Amino acid sequence: MPKPGKTGITRIIHAFGYSMQGIRAAFKHEAAFRQEILLAIVLIPLAFFITQDAVKLALLISTSLLVLVVEILNSAIEAVVDRFGEEHHELSGRAKDMGSAAVAISLVILVVVWGLILYEIYP
Repeated sequence: MPKPGKTGITRIIHAFGYSMQGIRAAFKHEAAFRQEILLAIVLIPLAFFITQDAVKLALLISTSLLVLVVEILNSAIEAVVDRFGEEHHELSGRAKDMGSAAVAISLVILVVVWGLILYEIYP
């Protein structure tokens, strides 16, 4: 049985609004997100100068955006954990550490993809 509530274009408009609120919250409250936004602002235009190949361009842009996605998810995990209290709990620490590890892995993916593409273009 479907959930009652908004449907169609109204649901899409509201969902977009909630997404924008999430991006604004990440930008306002997370220094790491602001730093990664700056990285994306530099890397995404740079990608267009590096290659005109559609697949390479897609990889360069997507890895830059992937870092932002993972950072937002990590921030969401941290917010939920912090909502339940600042006292140390093994599971809370594990959740935060795993979110941080996911961000680190996304950054490694970015470096590997950018490095390999740059090496292929400029050996």
